[in-house]
Amino acid sequence: MNNKSKWTVLLCCVGALVVSCGKKADVQVPEAKVTKGVFYVDIYEEGEIEAVNSINISSPDIPWRFGNLKISNIVTDGDEVQAGDTVITFDPAEVRKSILDYEDRLVVSNAELEKMLAQHELQMEELNADYEVTRISHEISRMQLESASHESEIKKREIQLNLEKADISLARAKEQIENRRRIQAEEVKKKRLSIRQDEERLAEAHSTLDKLFVVTPSPGIAIVSRNHSTSSKYQAGDQCWSKQQLIQLPDLSKLKAKVNINEVDISQVTKGLKVQIRPDAFSDSIFTGTVTTVANLAQNKDNNSKIKVFPIEIVIDQYNRNLLPGLTVSCRIIVDEINDVCYVPLEALHVEGDKSYVFKKTVAGYDKVMVQTGPTNSDYVIIEEGLDEGDKVALVDPAIVEKEKEKK
Repeated sequence: MNNKSKWTVLLCCVGALVVSCGKKADVQVPEAKVTKGVFYVDIYEEGEIEAVNSINISSPDIPWRFGNLKISNIVTDGDEVQAGDTVITFDPAEVRKSILDYEDRLVVSNAELEKMLAQHELQMEELNADYEVTRISHEISRMQLESASHESEIKKREIQLNLEKADISLARAKEQIENRRRIQAEEVKKKRLSIRQDEERLAEAHSTLDKLFVVTPSPGIAIVSRNHSTSSKYQAGDQCWSKQQLIQLPDLSKLKAKVNINEVDISQVTKGLKVQIRPDAFSDSIFTGTVTTVANLAQNKDNNSKIKVFPIEIVIDQYNRNLLPGLTVSCRIIVDEINDVCYVPLEALHVEGDKSYVFKKTVAGYDKVMVQTGPTNSDYVIIEEGLDEGDKVALVDPAIVEKEKEKK
């Protein structure tokens, strides 16, 4: 029998009964009365309380080059937090190493840039000096040609050739300066681009370091999410992906139960069904709720299981300050109500082949009575024929009780 409904079974102890052999003995047999009324066809499943509305706190979105996110510290599940409190700290070792690397690279790169600029300046001074020598040589050749009007044709031709050579040398010297200036500009551009990229990555690393210390935006009760890889709440040492939900700050005024329904039962579950909810932490309290969401796709019950389940959500009708997110609850989902029928506990029913029977109490003892059964739930079965309201039935085979008595 389901533990959740044992309290509903009416048991009494009676004596002086006759078993099938006709012998009388003072033997105590647990009994129950045939009840007539509303019969509930139900499904029992366990679930977990969540808030309908919550502020979600997730792991930061960081670049892949900084490695995996590893939790160094996380707030204790259920702790009260204030706005601005640090609730999660991730291991900063990799990011801090990157910061030091980029800082060292920038020191080296800036020194290389200064050295490069100094070398470029020296190179340009040398090229300008060469150009000036070539220009003077060219000017001398030109002046010689201008003053060679009284020279022989052969001499004039020689001076002309010298001037043409000087023209070529001057043009080449000028081209060398322009080429060198262009090459130097490209070298400086590449070096400065490299420095700017390292500066950006350094700034990004500093920004990432700040993100590793996650603070809460508002006060509330911190509910730590479950790590599906371990089936436990997230804790120090666990790794996670970027933008993964780790903590909820729930609005406690409206709660829901998240429940996984076995694939064999999901066809019976629809939106609008009423549910009785019993928290495991204080099982003497029962709350009511309504199925509001039924998943269309199945999922594995957990990472190590091939059992398929369908998640559903049940909005809870009542507010209770002791009802908090994260609590485990037992949910009785009422899938049907059948009015004005007789029913008995499942323990009273016995089956042989396709025949069903009970042990009905009579004046002389107990008679084996064939019955026609209807739908069942977790605890009871409908008796369509064979019993009437108020009849008493044995919850065990009286013959077994008699044998146990004789052994004693």
